[in-house]
Amino acid sequence: MSSPSDQKPKELSNELRMFLFVVLMGAILAGSPYVFRKLGLEPPPSARPAQQSNKPAGSAKPADPASTPAASAAATASANTNAEATPAGFIGAAKEGEWVLDTNAFRVVFSNRGAVAKSWTLRNYKDSNGKPLELINQVGATKTAYPFSYVFRAQQPSTDLNQALWLAKPGPDGLSIEYNFSDGNTTAHKSFAFTRDGFLVQYADEVKLGAAPLPHLMQWRAGFGDMRVDKASAHQDNIRYDIDKGKLVNQAAKDAQGGPSRNDGMLDFSGIQDQYFTAVFLAPQGTPVQTTTFYDNVATVASSAPEGYPGVAVGSGGRNQFGVYIGPKEVDELAKVNPRLEAVIDWGFFGIIAKPIFFLLRLTNARVTHNYGWAIMLVTLAISFATFPLRLASLKSMRKMQSLQPELNKINEKYKGMAMSDPRAANKQQEMMDLYKKNGVNPMGGCIPMLIQMPFLWAFYKTLQVAVEMRNATWLWVGDLSQPEHLNVLGTDMRILPVVMVASSYLMQRMTPMTGGDPAQQKMMQFMPLMYGFMFWPASSGLVLYWLTSNLVGIAQQWFFNKTSGPLKVSSSPATKVITAKDGRKRS
Repeated sequence: MSSPSDQKPKELSNELRMFLFVVLMGAILAGSPYVFRKLGLEPPPSARPAQQSNKPAGSAKPADPASTPAASAAATASANTNAEATPAGFIGAAKEGEWVLDTNAFRVVFSNRGAVAKSWTLRNYKDSNGKPLELINQVGATKTAYPFSYVFRAQQPSTDLNQALWLAKPGPDGLSIEYNFSDGNTTAHKSFAFTRDGFLVQYADEVKLGAAPLPHLMQWRAGFGDMRVDKASAHQDNIRYDIDKGKLVNQAAKDAQGGPSRNDGMLDFSGIQDQYFTAVFLAPQGTPVQTTTFYDNVATVASSAPEGYPGVAVGSGGRNQFGVYIGPKEVDELAKVNPRLEAVIDWGFFGIIAKPIFFLLRLTNARVTHNYGWAIMLVTLAISFATFPLRLASLKSMRKMQSLQPELNKINEKYKGMAMSDPRAANKQQEMMDLYKKNGVNPMGGCIPMLIQMPFLWAFYKTLQVAVEMRNATWLWVGDLSQPEHLNVLGTDMRILPVVMVASSYLMQRMTPMTGGDPAQQKMMQFMPLMYGFMFWPASSGLVLYWLTSNLVGIAQQWFFNKTSGPLKVSSSPATKVITAKDGRKRS
C-alpha cells in the first residue's frame, strides 16, 4: 500500500505528465522504437481537457476524458504488442469514451468510436412509459449503424472511420463538440454545435484521402422516432424536398427492399421521419445533395420481431455542412427554421379544412378548455351549429320523403317482382321522380348530413394523425387522444367511447325519418350503427370523440325538429293511375 508521501506527487503530476507526453511524442516521431523498448517507458494516463474544469453546470459533461493527440499516440504505442511506432500524423484517442450534452431540448450521448450519436432523447416529449422520448432505435442501430456514421459510395478510406477512436474536443461553452481522426493517410473531422433552446443543430464534416476530398454521406439507420407506438414501422419513411418539383417526396423502406435506392439532385432538405417527429438535413442554397434510402430489417425496444424500417444517408461531397433539425413536427418550430419544412406535416386531401381545424383546436385549448378532449367537443359543437341551416334543409327533405312513403309503397307494390333489366322498370323510376317533383322533394336531401360530415371527419382524422400537440393529449379516462382508447378494467382492455358512439348512432337513426322506398334498403340501414362501430373501433379516441359529439348534437337537433314541425300535405302522382306497357296491356 502506498504511503501518504508516495501519493503527494500525484497531486502535482499534471504538468509533469504533459512534459513527458511531449518528450515521448517527439521520440516517437523521430522513429525511436528501439529506445522505447529498451527503456521500458510506460506512458502516463491521458490528460484531462481544460473544458472539464469549467464546463457550464447542467449543460455538457464528458463521460470519459478526451485525449490529446500526444496522449493518444503514446497510449496507442504502448498498447501495440509489437511495440511499433504510431504513424506520423496520427490523431485519435487511446480508448473509447462518451460525451453527454444537455440542452433544454435534448439529451445527446456521443461516442468517440466513429464520432456518432448513441442516444438522442427529447426532454419535453415522453414515450408510452413516461420517459423522455428516444429517437434512435437502440436495438436496430447496433445491427446497422448509429446516426452520423459514414457511408462511402465509391472510394473507401484507408481506415474504417465508423470503428476508429476519434479525438474528442468539447467546446468551452458546453454546447459544441469536435471530433478529429487521422491515420496518416485518411484525415476526418466532424463538428456539432447546439443552442441552449431549439431543435436546430449545426453540423459540419470533412474527409480527405491524402490531399484529395473523399465524398461520403452521413447515415441515420434502423428507423427513427417513437418505436413504442402501434405499427411503428408503418409510420416511418424518408423524405426529401425536391426544389425542381417544388414538393415533398416520401420514400418508404420497402422501396429499397431490393437494395439501397439513390436519389440525388437539388434538394432543400432531406431526412427521415415518423408520425410526429423528423430529422432533416438542410443543405446550403444551391448545393447538390446525394441521398440513399436503406431497408433495415431490425428489431426495436418494443418488439423483438424484426420489421422493415427506413434508413437514410445524406451528403454533398468530401465536405458537408448542414443545418440539422431534429425534433417535433410542430408548425411554429418548423417555420422558424425554414418555411418549406412545414411540408413535412401531411394535412391530407382536405388540408384546406384540416389545417384551420387544427389551429382552431389549438386556440380553443390554449384560451378556453386547456384540454384537447374538451376542445374537440367544443369545436365540433361550433361546426354543428355553423352547418345547422344545411342540416335543417336536409331534415325537411327527409320528413317530406317520409310523408311520401305510402305513395312510394304503392309504386313499389305495382312493380313488385319486376327485374331491373325489364324495360318497364324505367317506368317505376319515372313515377317516383314525378312524385318527388310534384311534392318538391330532393331524394338525395337525406345524404346532405353525411356529405357535410365527411370532409370534417377526414380533417379531424388527419389532425390527430399528424399534429404532435395531440400526441399524449389526455381527456378524462383517455390516456392519448391520438391513439385507440385503452381502458384496463379488471385486466380487460375496454373501449367505452366506441360503444357509446354506436348506441348514439342507433338512437339517432330511430329518431330520423326512414326515407328509403325499398324495404330491403331500410333493413340494411338498420345495420349502419354496427358498421360505424366496426369502422371506429380501431380509430384514435379523439376521432371517436368527434363523431360521438356530432351524434349527440344531431340527436338534440333532431328532437327539436320533430317537436316543432307541423303536418305535411302529400300530392299523389298522376303517374300512379295508369301506365301502358310495350305489349299494349294496361296496368294500374
